[in-house]
Amino acid sequence: MRADVSVQLTSMNRPIQGAESPGPEAATRQDPGRQWMARLASIAVLLRVVSAPPGVLAANPAQGHNTILGVEDAHFTVNNESAFLLGFSYYGALGAPEDFVRLDLSEFHAHGFNWLRVWATWGAYETNVSALTAAGLAREPYLARLKSLLAECDRLNMVVDVTLTRGKELTGLKEHLAAVDTLVTTLKPFRNWYLDLGNERDVGDARHVSLAELKQLRNKVRELDPERLVTASFGGHDLSLADVSGALEVAGVDFLCPHRPRHRESPGETEAETRKTLRFMKEVGRIVPVHYQEPFRRGYTAWEPVAADFMTDLRGALKGGAAGWCFHNGGQRTKPDEQPRRSFDLRAKRLLDQLDEEELKVVRSVKSVRSDH
Repeated sequence: MRADVSVQLTSMNRPIQGAESPGPEAATRQDPGRQWMARLASIAVLLRVVSAPPGVLAANPAQGHNTILGVEDAHFTVNNESAFLLGFSYYGALGAPEDFVRLDLSEFHAHGFNWLRVWATWGAYETNVSALTAAGLAREPYLARLKSLLAECDRLNMVVDVTLTRGKELTGLKEHLAAVDTLVTTLKPFRNWYLDLGNERDVGDARHVSLAELKQLRNKVRELDPERLVTASFGGHDLSLADVSGALEVAGVDFLCPHRPRHRESPGETEAETRKTLRFMKEVGRIVPVHYQEPFRRGYTAWEPVAADFMTDLRGALKGGAAGWCFHNGGQRTKPDEQPRRSFDLRAKRLLDQLDEEELKVVRSVKSVRSDH
């Protein structure tokens, strides 16, 4: 048993830990013997997670056909069955210790989450955990960690969003094309991931990637791996007909990822905005999934959304016909060191140990909200 096991066991009494209790809960609560046996079973599960051999997260990181992502009209499919993608931001995962990742994935999966978003180009807080160099080439050990993350998610039937961003990480089209080549070639055996070609690519700063460049990047992916799904996310606004037309007819993405506005009224607007985007697609003549990859979060502005806001947003996405939604989380921008940094920095603490009570309510509640729809 490694030394960190004792630290992790101290959180066993937290409501967030583990899957929902099976069997007659009332009887278990009233019977101390049953309580103790249930506790032992939980500890056994945790020990199996943290005692896996170091080096890789999954037994065979080269195998990637347990979970196959697809699209069918306005929906995603997983292993040829319609699936709503219910995910969480895990941006700095490539800098996290393996035990942190194992535990986070196990617990999020138990709470009904089936996808996550990780960045292949992530540098924050004076630390670079990117899987790629600025020239778009492999950067170890982080690319190997990305492969291991995909393998573990494949084993759990989870989908992975692998995101690129233009800017100081990839300064131009040449480097961007090289990055696409590196990722798609290296990760080709895995069928449980898609590629965001450019985070918030329409923002008018260093992140900007033109539609013409997106088309070249998309064609590069198609050349290397014809079945690989791609998108290119929009930054901070709802979509217009021109946005939808450009993404689908010019860039040729497989689904749309609008990053909606972040304000107090936003959760109540999601259903209507989703329906509007689907109407625009009908006008264009091509229907694809609407995937809410990065909604609002706590710690971003003076508005601190509570659990009810997240649940309203998720319900709106479901009712409006969206294909996926993300529990977004990140650094506390009002603090000088941005602590807790949540998914933005996973080196010292795993994600679930950085979430506050409102966020933990979200994690505990999403499965029931999803099952109601």
